[in-house]
Amino acid sequence: MVARLPGRPRPAEFLALTKPRIVALVEVTVAAGYYLGAVGGGSARLLGHVLLGSTLVAAGTNALNQVYEADVDALMRRTRHRPIPSGRLSPRAAGAFAWGVSLAGVVYLLSFAGLIVTALAAATLASYVFLYTPLKRRTSLSTLVGAVPGALPVVGGWAAARGRLDVGAAILFALLFLWQLPHFLALAWIYREDYASAGLKMAGGRDSAGRDTFLQATLYAAALLSVALLPVVAGMAGYLYALGAFALSGWMVWAAAAAAQHPSLPHARRLFRVSVAYLPGILTLMMANKLP
Repeated sequence: MVARLPGRPRPAEFLALTKPRIVALVEVTVAAGYYLGAVGGGSARLLGHVLLGSTLVAAGTNALNQVYEADVDALMRRTRHRPIPSGRLSPRAAGAFAWGVSLAGVVYLLSFAGLIVTALAAATLASYVFLYTPLKRRTSLSTLVGAVPGALPVVGGWAAARGRLDVGAAILFALLFLWQLPHFLALAWIYREDYASAGLKMAGGRDSAGRDTFLQATLYAAALLSVALLPVVAGMAGYLYALGAFALSGWMVWAAAAAAQHPSLPHARRLFRVSVAYLPGILTLMMANKLP
């Protein structure tokens, strides 16, 4: 049950509702997608519009997730101190804020970034809030569903620069989609007891031994290695990128395989840390070695 306390909410509580770290990651992927898709440097004004609109949509999406999962958050150690379950923010105020910010972001993108970018942002919001969030209570396949909205912002950045969706957008989507799976599997296994206590059916939740969970992570990491080399084939990046991408992806495969061979919290945490380092590393390599 979500507690409610009297008093006027502080702006910091609304900020916490948006999950600023995740919003920052969205901004990075949108900017990277725009830079990779831009021809001749692109437009700084357009990029600013896309970043602002995407930030609002991401913030609202995260806030809506907390609104609809407040009862679940109250049952887990890692989330019970969030603004709504702790009682620092009422569900009504949080919901009004979340929907207001989300709709403002969609309208802003439609006004300044075009229909394709707006549709991608709206799809991100809808799939995260109305598919991934409720599916977490029903099936472990929600992890695959949740990777879709996580992979769409970089596509939005690319589409803003190019004005269309093409092979490059598909490659970036596949890269971000596959990257999330070892990342989420490691996190879900680390907090499997917490998730189970809240009734969430996360991937790896019933795998107390961990071997099956990290075997899946290894397979996804191996697929990621292949996809990470596609930018070279598609003419998006050169051979220096290929060498770095192979090394980074091999690092991810190694970390996942080590966790599968010897499942433990230290190995799971190492895989999680490797996955956190992987994304900025691979995007930086691609941008540094971008081909015209």
